[in-house]
Amino acid sequence: MRLRLTRVGLRALFGLPRPLKRALAGREIRLEGQLLDLDLQLMNRLGQLLSSRQDEKLGEAALSAQRRQADDAAELAAEGAFDDVVTRDLRIPGADGVLDARLYVPPGLDRPSGLLVYFHGGGFVLGSIRSSDPLCRLLAAQAGVRLLSVDYRLAPEHPYPAALDDALAAYRYAVDQAESLGADPDLIAVGGDSAGANLALVVAHGQEAEPPERPERPAFVVALYPVTDAERDGGSRVVFGSGFGLTADYLREMERMYLPRGVPPEDTRGAIARAEDLSGMPPVYLSTAGFDPLRDEGEELAERMRASGVPVVARRFAGMVHGYASLTAISAAAHDATFDAASALRAGLALVGSYRARQRAGRVRT
Repeated sequence: MRLRLTRVGLRALFGLPRPLKRALAGREIRLEGQLLDLDLQLMNRLGQLLSSRQDEKLGEAALSAQRRQADDAAELAAEGAFDDVVTRDLRIPGADGVLDARLYVPPGLDRPSGLLVYFHGGGFVLGSIRSSDPLCRLLAAQAGVRLLSVDYRLAPEHPYPAALDDALAAYRYAVDQAESLGADPDLIAVGGDSAGANLALVVAHGQEAEPPERPERPAFVVALYPVTDAERDGGSRVVFGSGFGLTADYLREMERMYLPRGVPPEDTRGAIARAEDLSGMPPVYLSTAGFDPLRDEGEELAERMRASGVPVVARRFAGMVHGYASLTAISAAAHDATFDAASALRAGLALVGSYRARQRAGRVRT
């Protein structure tokens, strides 16, 4: 009941006429030629008034509360427009035990389809299949694909490489069980937001500390505002390091929990931006937010992949903040930016499917 009432209140607040919202949010904020989206500015102002969760340190008690808050916040921002997506909760093999997962199937999808293996955001410390549920529904419905959301292990209880090992295991499971999941085995993609986007990129990169036999790399990657270079400083981490939701200090604290000994020099998978060779990756859709501390490292990775011959669609949504894909019910611009990712996934898998069909028919060289 409390969540429902809060949701109604938020809808009323963000449904106010634009002049009223501007009066509540304050003067326009422009940095580096970018104008912060009004609805997101109002959201930040509201968060400051209510005292942001990032005022707390990530101690054990605070961490437990923040994980619950992350799940609740997802329900507050849910659009409710994709409730007809059918879900099925699963238990799948992880790297060291069983993981919770959730399979999403859009209505009317009664044939084998593309499958997006999705890893939620939360700095490797927060997040769950519950917190990512609204976003997963949107992506599945708008892209017209099945989606498998994975509850990988979280730090600090399970530091690096636990989350990555689980992500690799989940991808292998999806490949091995494509038929039972209703997926076309040629059209299995990986994706995620923030920390989850990092995991998706590393899975697609295919670099492993001890390379075992592994399935073919994913058909496509969706990476929303990824973290790519742990322990980084300067640039966007300074310019947008406070006042826009995710702060640089909070980011560093989460990175320390995930990588308590830093990025191992012999294993750069914890910071994919440091990988020597990025060639051979599948097509990638990578988005960044203009007012995000992680903006620069995401865009630099996109440029490096493109220079290595990887097909990349890179989008910067200048007025957005980190986490915009979870704010589609609050901001029309965030809604449009997230739909852009779903459209790219749909188009990307269609192109890959067409190319592989021509390969099988012997019409193109392998």
